[in-house]
Parts: sequence; C-alpha cells; structure tokens
Amino acid sequence: MKKLFFIILSFFFVFSCKKETYQLKTDEISISKNVHFKENGDFLTLTSGKFSYKIPHSKLPFKKIMLLNSSLVGYIAELGAEEKIIGVSSPEYIYSDKIHQLIKENKIQNIGNEQKYDIEKIIAYKPDAIFTNYVASFENTYDVLKKNGIEIIFLDEYLEENPLEKAAYIKVFGKLLGMDKSAALIYSEIESNYHKFKDLALKSPVKPKVLTNEMYGSQWFVAGGRTQIAHFIQDAHAEYIFGDNEETISTPKSFEEVFVKAKNADFWVNVGNHKDKKELLAINPNYAKMNVYNSGGIYTIAGKEKAQANDYFESGVVRADLVLKDYIKIFHPEIFTKDSLVYMKRIK
Repeated sequence: MKKLFFIILSFFFVFSCKKETYQLKTDEISISKNVHFKENGDFLTLTSGKFSYKIPHSKLPFKKIMLLNSSLVGYIAELGAEEKIIGVSSPEYIYSDKIHQLIKENKIQNIGNEQKYDIEKIIAYKPDAIFTNYVASFENTYDVLKKNGIEIIFLDEYLEENPLEKAAYIKVFGKLLGMDKSAALIYSEIESNYHKFKDLALKSPVKPKVLTNEMYGSQWFVAGGRTQIAHFIQDAHAEYIFGDNEETISTPKSFEEVFVKAKNADFWVNVGNHKDKKELLAINPNYAKMNVYNSGGIYTIAGKEKAQANDYFESGVVRADLVLKDYIKIFHPEIFTKDSLVYMKRIK
C-alpha cells in the first residue's frame, strides 16, 4: 500500500512539473512594442513589426545564419556565436576582429552589399535563416530567397526608442540559436548596469544642457525628443535642448533655430567623425558663432573606429549600459574618474 502511495504521488509530481513547464513555454516574451515571441509544443511564433513567423521547433536552433546588417552582428558577437554565421554583407562595415578572421578562413562568406546581394551564393550555402532590416526596395530579392526555401527574419532594431529594449533583442537571437540562458544572463547584466549607472548620474547636483548632431547641407537634423539618443541624455541626467518634442526620428531645423535654442548648451554630442573643431567649420563657418563650439565639450561617436567600421553601431547596439556610461562620463566627469570613454571621443 505504501509503495502504491509513492507511485501515485510521483505520478502527480511529474504531471504537475510538466504542466508548469508547459505553462512557461506558452508565456509571451515581450521585447518591445514591436517585437515579441511565444512558443507552444510545436512552434515558435515571432512577431517583428508587421511581420509574423511560425517556426517549427524541429528547425531550431538555427545552426547556419546570414546577416545583411552590421548592426545585427553585435548581438551574435555578444553571445559568442560567431561560428554560426556563414555569410555577411558589406564586411567592410563590420568591426568585429573575430568575424574578419572567420572571413579570412573562408568560414564566413561575403554575400554582397545593399546595392546587390549575391543571390546564387546565398542559395548555394543554404542558410537556416537570414536576418536583416526590412528594405522595401529589396522585396523582389526577398521573394526569390523565400521561394528557394530560405527563412528571412526582419528585425528592425534601429526603430527602437528605448536603449534597453534595443539591447533586449539579444533574447530573440538567444531563443533562435538555442542560447536562451546565455542571452538572459547577458541582458540581465546590461539592464542591471544601466539602472545602476542611471542612479549614479541622478546624484549629480548639475544637469547640463545638450545639443546633438550637426548640419547636413542647409539643415541641422536634430534628434527627436523620443529617439534613443534623447533617452540616453535623459538617463545620463542631462537636459536635451530639443527634448520637448515628440518626434521619434531626427527632424530638420535651420541653423538659426538651433543657434537660438543652443544658446546655453554645455555639450554637443554625436557630431560626425571629425579630427578637430576646424573640420566642423569647413561644414559650416557659422559654428564659430556658437557658445558650445567655443567653450563647450564637443564629442563624436568615433571612439572605436577601424576604416569604415564603427563599433558604436555594432556592439554599442547591444551594450546600452556602456553607451550610457560614456554619456555620464561626459556630462558628469566626477562619477567615473578612472574609466576611459569607449564609444565617444572628444574633438578639440
């Protein structure tokens, strides 16, 4: 009788554990308002913007992938999963030394660029999936690849306004590459660091005023008040001078508009890759009339560049904590006195 009791008890224990596991699998994981995924016993359903994917678990994890955007490389590199990449486009824009080494070893193929992808090469290497930002003008190319049985997954991380939500895309790659736990641990560390750095910045008694971007032609495309850079500035305990608008993209302003608004700006960040302040004057001599040009701190995002590759747009896409730390060090240099800037660089 005692033996029968333990058999029944064991049965209920196993059943309840399985039921709990099943419930966890059906929970929807929300990355942002744009991206979320959910799995059941047979499929993983991924929603990314207007696109939805129903991927059989039998096809997961992906073992051979291709990337058509260098910004997506950062997620794979952070996971240490470079060996799963079999093709990339425009390698000249990729910063990762490991990726370039794998290209030299012929383990990663160059599959073209945004002017023309090597469709025959892509099909010949039979990737499990291709990851890319969606570009409407490539719809015909996407159709050809899909007709040849290739899964194309559109992930438009550049549309994310919140830095941590953009970083959280690593969970999507973790799920699809069978590296859930690694992705969760990495994101948890990034998130924890981000909030810790943000709290440190809030302790500063000063809140400097900040200007962004620069002139292109006759217009100054300032970052919108809801863009990622605006979030970074706010979280670094600074005041973005155009933070009062609701734009999610950069918006054009005349020099005169910016000049008036930036009268009391203390810092000017995210300018282009210029060697010194004199190069800025070659773009627009009127910069010399600005207080922030003459006496403020001017910073470019060229702290980690090699030729045409800029790591701010690669690992910086994932490491929101390190990007925030750079901005805090710029605006509040007393906080991280022993640390150097990573992605930013002051121009003089």
